[in-house]
Amino acid sequence: MSDTTRRPRKPGKPYRRPKKDPVRVLAFEALRAVDERDAYANLVLPPLLRKAREQGDFDGRDAALATELVYGTLRRQGTYDAVISACVDRPLREVDPPVLDVLSLGVHQLLGTRIPTHAAVSASVELARVVLGDGRAKFVNAVLRKVAQDDLDGWIQRVAPPYDDDPEEHLAVVHSHPRWVVSALWDSLGGGRAGIERLLEADNERPEVTLVARPGRATTEELLGEEAAVPGRWSPFAVRLAEGGEPGAIEAVRDGRAGVQDEGSQLVALALANAPLEGPDEKWLDGCAGPGGKAALLGALAAGRGAMLLASEKQPHRAGLVAKALAGNPGPYQVIAADGTRPAWRPGSFDRVLVDVPCTGLGALRRRPEARWRRRPEDLEGFGPLQRELLRAALESVRVGGVVGYATCSPHLAETRAVVDDVLKHGGAGELVDARPLLPGVPELGEGPDVQLWPHLHGTDAMYLALIRRVG
Repeated sequence: MSDTTRRPRKPGKPYRRPKKDPVRVLAFEALRAVDERDAYANLVLPPLLRKAREQGDFDGRDAALATELVYGTLRRQGTYDAVISACVDRPLREVDPPVLDVLSLGVHQLLGTRIPTHAAVSASVELARVVLGDGRAKFVNAVLRKVAQDDLDGWIQRVAPPYDDDPEEHLAVVHSHPRWVVSALWDSLGGGRAGIERLLEADNERPEVTLVARPGRATTEELLGEEAAVPGRWSPFAVRLAEGGEPGAIEAVRDGRAGVQDEGSQLVALALANAPLEGPDEKWLDGCAGPGGKAALLGALAAGRGAMLLASEKQPHRAGLVAKALAGNPGPYQVIAADGTRPAWRPGSFDRVLVDVPCTGLGALRRRPEARWRRRPEDLEGFGPLQRELLRAALESVRVGGVVGYATCSPHLAETRAVVDDVLKHGGAGELVDARPLLPGVPELGEGPDVQLWPHLHGTDAMYLALIRRVG
């Protein structure tokens, strides 16, 4: 063959189409919805899983893996961002958000699950090829191979400052909370390192599903007949689904005779309902009733005593949810769409009033892990005036001798004691009632008279409750 003769070209490797993995594609879609639409995973994920089941793409194990990938990634986002940042050559803000979501999913598989390293990297690269394209998949591959060189403990030693140098930043990186949230929780909790570490760890654990058997409509015995159901810890109406479970598959939940309700929320309603009164006990008010969990429990308790419940919610669509939760209540009730800061009822109309005020939600980070990254310290300035107005209006709405329950799903001192103290100091005609005896059997309730529940101590959301008796 002469030098000028052209050799036949060796055929190149044929292009292989990326293989679509329904589990990881669904997890990616959920993260994109959380990022793009400020949606909450607990609202986005269930319809995505339901659709996947209907299409025949998923079985129970697939749904469990998709759920773990979404929630695990969101809970550990701060830690994973620090790891990714150490493995890329640009600030994270310059990495396209969809790319960052794929990377985060991959890092969680590498550092937060038992998925083998090779499988975690290859599955993530394949996902990147499907949703991002081949070019950016190479970037994902390069970054994840760097991440795979160490385990989670090793990476934390690299990216977190030593505790002795900067305790709050160390805890923020290790436990994946914004620094300001760590500081606020620590201030409210008090104590040393052990307590705050336990609290932050509890925030990153998957919470159990807790049901409430609404009195007069369902019993705990009925709910305990369900698979993996165990009694609640503190509320006489609580049942826990210890291994997860699908509440919608339970007949009593479908019928509205029972509902999904954190045990801390149940305890708040029970404490108000059982607070000692001076005089009649005929009219109750839930002044911030949406979406209806506490209203449904209060309505059932009121019905057992022949009392009437008025459930008021400012936003009409949330008032509709309250009406749905109360449907079938055995006693008299009414649901209205009204602004609790401008009462649609006469002063002194009620014997018991609950105001579970809008707040930052820092007490429910177990259930809404993405909320920790959305909230800012300045949000407190927006909630504070509203919380004070609602408490003042509640005190005006209850009769002399009646009781107001002020509740928040936040342990931040600016949303709890600061609000109560400020209102009582500046004209609120009330005196604090010791709430601790009204939570019988619940340990570690502090010095009182108010109560702060904690995930790591009580297995509940971090609900706060102050009970205030109206005085003349």
